[in-house]
Amino acid sequence: MLMAVAVFAVLDVMLKLLTPHYSALQVSALRALASLPFLLVPLIVRGRLARLRMARWDLHLVRGGLAVLMMIGFTYAVSASSLSNVYTLYMVAPLLVTALAVVVLKERVSAGGWVAVTVGLIGAVCVLRPSPKGLPLAAALAALGSAACYAVNFVMTRSVVGAETRESLVFWFLAMMALGCGLLAAPGWQPVAHADWGLILGLGVSGAMGQSFVTRAFMLAPASVVAPFDYTALLWGATFDWVIWSTRAPVATILGAVLIVASGLYIMLRGEHAGEPVPTGVPTALPADPPL
Repeated sequence: MLMAVAVFAVLDVMLKLLTPHYSALQVSALRALASLPFLLVPLIVRGRLARLRMARWDLHLVRGGLAVLMMIGFTYAVSASSLSNVYTLYMVAPLLVTALAVVVLKERVSAGGWVAVTVGLIGAVCVLRPSPKGLPLAAALAALGSAACYAVNFVMTRSVVGAETRESLVFWFLAMMALGCGLLAAPGWQPVAHADWGLILGLGVSGAMGQSFVTRAFMLAPASVVAPFDYTALLWGATFDWVIWSTRAPVATILGAVLIVASGLYIMLRGEHAGEPVPTGVPTALPADPPL
């Protein structure tokens, strides 16, 4: 899981490097297109294309729409703000999943769980820093909107576990993301510079590697053990911000991150120790990666 988070952080650095030259729509389309071959080729080699068959086409259409909004929001956010800020806000997603699970999946959340959700949202306010020197409003809304789409998508996926194959969920998620973002980007599509093809290939390779590491991690250990390592993305974001863009996380962002991480860990670990259902399930809220 630590390797997965590191690889996905590298992927997000490449996304951010592409955003000055291409629109968020085009970068989102290229991200999805770069990943599809790495999913399709192994299935073709193993003769397992039948696993892409849809059982619920309506579910895939809704997830596809959410994928487009999620990816555009995330890409725009990283283009307008630091990775640290965007990652921290994105970590609110498991808290949103907790709240949605009560409404959609009829799961029970204890009073302590609701306190944790509230603390996490206070942490998000610390990151937003509602002042003239705070996080740009458009970037903040894009990041939070993307996290909200992720949360809805995750809860939808949990509601049909067993009806769809993992390969089907990931493939159609990426395919519809590529199609939707590509169509929206078509009017203003910019030719890809030769120097940028290496970055686009890197998106596909790192996406495939990260997904492989995530899958392996959840095969080797329970979700409650593996998922907390997702929060190490904040360390990678802060490191890349400093090394590549000479940007350091403000004190408010660090405080917000502490509150959000603490609340997320409380929800996961308390449910595990108490033998209660953990509403967050497997919240691998890795930015820009299809949730499983």
